[in-house]
Amino acid sequence: MSEYVLEMRDVCKSFPGVKALDHVQLKLRPGKVHALMGENGAGKSTLMKCMFGIYKMDQGQVFIDGQPVQIKDPMDALNKGIAMVHQELQPIPARTVGENIFLGRYPMKKALGCIPIVDHKKMYADTAELLKKVRMNFDPKQKVGDLSVSQMQSVEIAKAVSANCRVLILDEPTSSLTANEVEALFRIVEDLKAEGVAIVYISHKMDEILRIGDEVTIMRDGQYIGTWPASEMTTDDIITKMVGRELTNLYPPRNNVPGEVVFQVEDFTSINPKSFRHVNFELRKGEILGVGGLVGAQRTELMEGLFGIRSHSAGKITYKGRELKINRPKDAIDQGIAMLTEDRRGSGIMGVLSVADNISVSSLDKYLDMGISINSKKVEQLVQDNVRKMNIKTPSSKTQIKSLSGGNQQKVLVGRWLANDPDVLILDEPTRGIDVGAKYEIYCIIEELAREGKSIIMISSEMSELIGMSDRIMVMCDGRVTGFVKGSEATQESIMALATQFE
Repeated sequence: MSEYVLEMRDVCKSFPGVKALDHVQLKLRPGKVHALMGENGAGKSTLMKCMFGIYKMDQGQVFIDGQPVQIKDPMDALNKGIAMVHQELQPIPARTVGENIFLGRYPMKKALGCIPIVDHKKMYADTAELLKKVRMNFDPKQKVGDLSVSQMQSVEIAKAVSANCRVLILDEPTSSLTANEVEALFRIVEDLKAEGVAIVYISHKMDEILRIGDEVTIMRDGQYIGTWPASEMTTDDIITKMVGRELTNLYPPRNNVPGEVVFQVEDFTSINPKSFRHVNFELRKGEILGVGGLVGAQRTELMEGLFGIRSHSAGKITYKGRELKINRPKDAIDQGIAMLTEDRRGSGIMGVLSVADNISVSSLDKYLDMGISINSKKVEQLVQDNVRKMNIKTPSSKTQIKSLSGGNQQKVLVGRWLANDPDVLILDEPTRGIDVGAKYEIYCIIEELAREGKSIIMISSEMSELIGMSDRIMVMCDGRVTGFVKGSEATQESIMALATQFE
């Protein structure tokens, strides 16, 4: 028997205009957490999709227990004991938790003696037992569409565990989880290790890697850099090997100087009594206002209310002394407000369209000749200006955005809103699921916008990001604003004290 439960040797994979994987190696030991690290675009997710049968390798071999195998598709991968939790969630919102977990492998029974039908009673009983095992307190019959993003991610993790796999791929599994949910995930990981499961763990959170990782493989630009014991690595070691250079500063120098108050929110209250209520704050020209709080604090819901996605029952929004009436997103856009959503895949990118289409879609009305036809040359110039300004890595502007890395997709979405030249920019988790190098580029863009006089509202679940990027931090708890902290004086303790100030 091989000492490795699974090996990938000399894996190559190309897409039009880019070589995503160039002779990559990976060796997984049973009962070990193998961290797979690299910048966005390094090829981590592509390698995992080859392992899981989503992509067909151009070259290379996969071995299970030392024997060569071919993985035809995801169902074949599951049958061979490989399960995967994807970075971009793909639930079926209209179906229940149980139906999502057992999708494609429902327990069956025979009706009328011969007709096979789904055994719902067994499915929900098995779901309840599974959720209990992984310490997730959900109703098996609850619609997944009613869950938060973090709860949906928990369901995906439970789904993977239910497959009784020998290899489990976790691609950014904690990007939307609360601290308690992260601890629950780590307990599940330890249980699976004890059962001999090999776990591939992809994350940009260094503290997680050094805490639970046994081995670390690092990729860069589609190539294999090396594998090391996690106990011998430091955060600086990992970053240096990931980016190919030393990265001395996590945040750019701050040169923006907030000016006069331009945006005010007074007594803003949701139509939903369990959501945000009686919110008051002001925003200055050129200011970066961080918004902190635990999952469930209603930060996203508040911003969606200000942007016209959610209804409100009371309150007033004022911009430069003029009251705004915002009942739908178009009203907000027309008033110079833009919003980058938390769910990049679900409500951000249009995956089958090109980079050019995704950048220009919100501003095409500005490039009409005689109000009838689109001026393609002006649109292409807009796109090229944004690709250059955002440093978007793409083979061409015609490339489908879904083939770009997460960090580059995020920069395209920022470029989309900047094409409208907004005065107020709401950023909901702008660096979620992207690497330290791409984060720095996003931070530089945010700082430059503030320096140009744009007013920024930035929601973040990362304490260090809030402290490192914000002029002020507004903290929420259970739908209420519980306080403000100056960015220069903020500490994790002071933010957490406000974030847990329940009534």
